[in-house]
Amino acid sequence: MINDSYTRGFGLLEVFLTKLRANKANSFISKEHKRGRVLDIGCGSRPYFLSKSTFKEKYGIDPSVNVDKVNDRDINLLKMDVGNGKLPFKDNFFDVVTMLAVFEHIDNDKLNGVLKEIERVLKKDGLFIITTPAPWADKLLHFMARLFLISAEEVHEHKHNHQKTRIEDLINQAGFKKNKIKSGFFEFYMNMWFIGVK
Repeated sequence: MINDSYTRGFGLLEVFLTKLRANKANSFISKEHKRGRVLDIGCGSRPYFLSKSTFKEKYGIDPSVNVDKVNDRDINLLKMDVGNGKLPFKDNFFDVVTMLAVFEHIDNDKLNGVLKEIERVLKKDGLFIITTPAPWADKLLHFMARLFLISAEEVHEHKHNHQKTRIEDLINQAGFKKNKIKSGFFEFYMNMWFIGVK
């Protein structure tokens, strides 16, 4: 099978779902924020969200990114695993940080450090946007992977499936004030979104 996906592995719906996540994230981002810098954590080997966004400066990090195969030279790409240490950016550098279908891939014992790093590199009033599967979608996702609708490789690497309130608490513990954290559901309640404002 030819893999035209933006994620690892094969799934008939992967491209469609990638576009839905990117559209959801873009719906939260103002024109003012797009005049600045964005960091997409876990941008994938083909950074769809970054290629379709209009930020002044675009950065992406992912352990699977292949800089030589990305045609968009306006995207600054770095091959790294976000769970393995500090982000290589100075404090208050980004206007927006996104983590689209990545949160669930980070080990529980590394989540707090990763979220604190995101808070550190965000500017004041900057946005942190997460999309992640809802806990009750886990069994359905594994079933869809068996039918080759979504990537089995991606689904089998999920480390956890936290409740919405637990994720809000983790964002809060990283330094985002509770009254500046919003959340909701999309894709027929199969996925959750979160926004933290620094």
